[in-house]
Order: sequence, then C-alpha cells, then structure tokens
Amino acid sequence: MTTPTTKEISDNIIASISASISQAVPLLPRSFIAVMAKAVAAIIVILYKRADFIGLQWFVRTASISETTFLGETVIPLIEIGRQIGVGDPTEATQAELLIDITVETQVGSLASGTQIIGPQGITYILIGSVALSAPTVQGTFRAVADQSGGDGAGVQGNLDPGAQLSFANPLANVSRIVVVNSQVVTAANAEDLDVVYRARVLDRFQKRPQGGALADYEGWGEEVEGIINVYPYTGDPGEIDVFSEATVASSGSPDGIPTGPQLTAVLDSINFDENGLATRRPANAFVNSNAITRSSFDVEVEGISGVADVAQLEADITAAMDFIFARAEPFINGLTIPPRLDNITRSALIGTVEDLVTAVNGLFTTVRFEVTGSGTPIELYTLGRGEKAKANVVTFI
Repeated sequence: MTTPTTKEISDNIIASISASISQAVPLLPRSFIAVMAKAVAAIIVILYKRADFIGLQWFVRTASISETTFLGETVIPLIEIGRQIGVGDPTEATQAELLIDITVETQVGSLASGTQIIGPQGITYILIGSVALSAPTVQGTFRAVADQSGGDGAGVQGNLDPGAQLSFANPLANVSRIVVVNSQVVTAANAEDLDVVYRARVLDRFQKRPQGGALADYEGWGEEVEGIINVYPYTGDPGEIDVFSEATVASSGSPDGIPTGPQLTAVLDSINFDENGLATRRPANAFVNSNAITRSSFDVEVEGISGVADVAQLEADITAAMDFIFARAEPFINGLTIPPRLDNITRSALIGTVEDLVTAVNGLFTTVRFEVTGSGTPIELYTLGRGEKAKANVVTFI
C-alpha cells in the first residue's frame, strides 16, 4: 500500500467536486477550491503517514527506538515490546570503580568521602568512604561520576589500566597531587545498543517464547543477567541441565568472554527465581549446572599470495576476516539454534573467504590451512562442542 502524495489527493478532491456538479469547477470558485483541496490533502497525508508509522510499531524489526507520544503517553515502542514479552529494559551503562594509590606527604588527618580526582579523559571520580592518611602510601576506591559531555561518567570511558595517573581536582594538604591506579575494582560497560543488541534480544525472545522449562527458557532466563550475552543450555545427566554462559569483555574482564564466579551465580539465580524472587521458573525436578564457556583458539596459514599491489592491506583484511569467522562460530543446540548452523568451521569456507578478498584486488594465492593452536595438525573441519566458542589466534602468510 503506497501513501499517495499531497498533489494526488488534491487532484482527487477537485475531480470529485467536478463529478458531483457534473462539470468542471467554475472559474470564480476555482482558486478557493484549489486552496481548500490542498489543505485537506495535507491533513489526509499526515493521517496516512501516522498510520504507516503506527503499523511499523507492530514488528520488532521496525519498531522505533525514539520517544513517541500516543494520546499523551510517551513511550519507546521497542522497549515496550521488550517489556511485554519479558525481555525487560535495555542494560544501562555502569560506572567504573578504581583502587587508587595515594602518596602521603604528611601522615596527618584523612581524605574525606567525596574527594574528587580527574582522569586523563576528563572523567571525574569521587572517593567512596574516607581514607586515613596513616602510611606513606594509602589506597582509596574512587567511582566515576561525571564526564566532559555533562554525563555521569558511566561507560567504558571510565575504565583505566593499572599505572594510569590521575590528579586531585584541587590541591590538598598532606598528599601528593598525582595519584596512580592500582587496579580496576569494577569494570564499567557501555549502555546496551538499542538498535542492534537490544533489538536482537527482543527478536530472539519472540522466536523462542517461554515454554515452561524448554531449552529456550534457560537461554532467556540466563541472558537476563547483566553482562551475559549468550547462554547455551544442554540436557545433561538425568534430571540435570548444563548451562554454559558467555559474558561481555567489559563485564567479565576476560578477552575470551569467560564469566566471573559471581556472574555464573547470578545466571543460576536468574534461572531459579523470577524478578520478584519467586521460584516460578525452572521445573522443580531439574537441577541446573551453571558453567562458563570454553574458548578454543586456531592458527591460520595463508600461502602464496602474489600479484597484489598493497600486500600489507590485504593481509590486514584477511586477518580481520579470519577473526570474524571464528568469533561468530557458536555451538549448535538441536531444537534451539536458529539456522544457519555456525558450529562447523571448515577449511573450504576459509579458502572461499580468502579467495574473495584476494581476487577483489586482482591477486592470486596458493592455499589456506588451519589447525587448533599448538596441535601441529592441519584439519579440514572442526565442529564446536558443548559450550565451546572459537577465536583466531595467529594468522600467518608464507
């Protein structure tokens, strides 16, 4: 159904008037009728467009992520859909907390709670609790609370590596102005991307509705935990469910997405209890084992590249493509995984990817080989096992 233009509607109005009086519009009222037809047509077009917009809000793929007002009620359509089907709200950004080493020049007094320091990116951190200046070096925990854009300092912008230097917002007696990060107490994460990540979660829940303890339910319950991005449930020993969880790098501190102990406990709690703390979720006779994913690494060897003007750029493109192929591979769970299957990593697929990139720059290559890191044995096919993910380790060119 195509929305008509203002001109088409205006012409139809004039034509309808002409038909009703069985003649062309007379000369004298013609200008008035033309203006009136355009005004009415503009209103009708607005109604068409509003109806089109409302129609898009019925579907997860097209629901708006902007605030929209209907009859005085302001909502974000995609989030409302997520709430209706049990996904909940998008994950908000979290604030970093740093353990800071403070050099004491005179061991007298203490630093008051709320003392401010400024980071290299202009992030403001405040001291949580007071710290007695009773040693040459003391430590305090500081939380990110503000940034230069007027925000609250939340997100990965507040994370700092050990050894990074900050300074007190104002010179203070008895301490050195420069302080040093000892460690990251809480690793901050950015807010969940509404249009990509959150929309995908809502769509996934639509495709895997709760069924009273089916595998899809364990996946949905586990992924409600902040920082958990993938959950792979399997039937285990009789009466048991094995759940493997993958976390974000920011929340876990692991480049391989291996969840922390508290995250695995939180997944188990989310499977056992609903948002009200009631045991309304897993079947009473199902024992759940909460596990972390494993991450297998692979080495890739590309041989015989020739006829390419910018070899360095091509090698960088191939490396990025290999990283993507291995990172997107994930276990297959019968009855749960939505096609296509991504658990099989094949040499032929790697060759096809390299061929596309090399021929795009009019080059040639001989072959591609890959192996599990450290095995020394080239393979043609690797199938991921229970809770197993993959990553590219080293891509070499010979």
